[in-house]
Amino acid sequence: MKFDRWIGGALVVVLTLASSIAVADEVFTGADTLDVAPITGDVGAALSRLRWKPQEFPIDVVAASDDEHKAVIRFPSPVSTGDDLVDRVALLWYQPTAENPAEPRPAIVVVHESGSAMPVGKMFARSFAARGVHAFLIQLPHYGLRRRDGVRPDGERFLITMRQAIADVRRARDVVAQLPGVDPQRISLQGTSLGGFVSATVAGLDQGYNATFIMLAGGDLAGLLQRGEKEAAQLRERLDKAGYSGDRLTELLSEIEPLRLASRVAADRTWLYSAEQDRVVPIANAVAFKQAARLPDLHHIRMWGDHTSTIVFVPGIIQHVIDHLPGTQPPADSP
Repeated sequence: MKFDRWIGGALVVVLTLASSIAVADEVFTGADTLDVAPITGDVGAALSRLRWKPQEFPIDVVAASDDEHKAVIRFPSPVSTGDDLVDRVALLWYQPTAENPAEPRPAIVVVHESGSAMPVGKMFARSFAARGVHAFLIQLPHYGLRRRDGVRPDGERFLITMRQAIADVRRARDVVAQLPGVDPQRISLQGTSLGGFVSATVAGLDQGYNATFIMLAGGDLAGLLQRGEKEAAQLRERLDKAGYSGDRLTELLSEIEPLRLASRVAADRTWLYSAEQDRVVPIANAVAFKQAARLPDLHHIRMWGDHTSTIVFVPGIIQHVIDHLPGTQPPADSP
């Protein structure tokens, strides 16, 4: 499905007398709901490298003075790297305003792109909150509050970082479910570029999220690094310097390959947004995931543009996501 008509869309934020939930420093207890039954074959092998033992864990809510997010949620990563700074996950809570802020509302975990300032992730989070949805921007390992100067995850550390990112995003769902004002039956996931690849893999772990929206990502990571430009080429060079190329690179990436778990994705609750002229994530990589996950044609939104120019479609994408959140009724002509 092509949505060229989205270019005319616009986001309108209406100022009202509504309010958001009053946030104070507080501690909750979370519990993993990861549901990964023993499976044989390649899928089972892939899951065995990404699963962890479900357990209880502390959730710290810290009020924030930021004009945009109202709190920072901290919780331990299921994957320990031995670095306390990196192993403590951070979620920025962008709250919607509502006449009745205590009324349970849908929530969405936003997984940012590779840019250190995370501007696209922040834009999505702000926009979802403006549309009445609790938005939680997760900071991946080595970003934001989890960033240690001078440390870049290359080679084997890159694999550990990605495994940790996947686990963090899945646990984030169980964190959000404990927070006031959130409807635990309506928690979705949205990721862009780097965040899209992480989200695609998380969607194959289990079906913990009620819906998943993947932007500018796909599958076949080894092929992507061979053909992709800009960010993909930069990562290829970094891994090559660390000694990972050819078969060794393919083996490294196979542990976090979205295609290996794509058959477990809930196709009727997953949408993929791709750029036809994308030279960072070629359209072939998006199609590979679409086919492996058996997504309906209407769930693969193909936009005219490249990895950056498709930013003009974001207003339409945001409305499309809002229309397809669990518990909402999409317009009759919506894919």
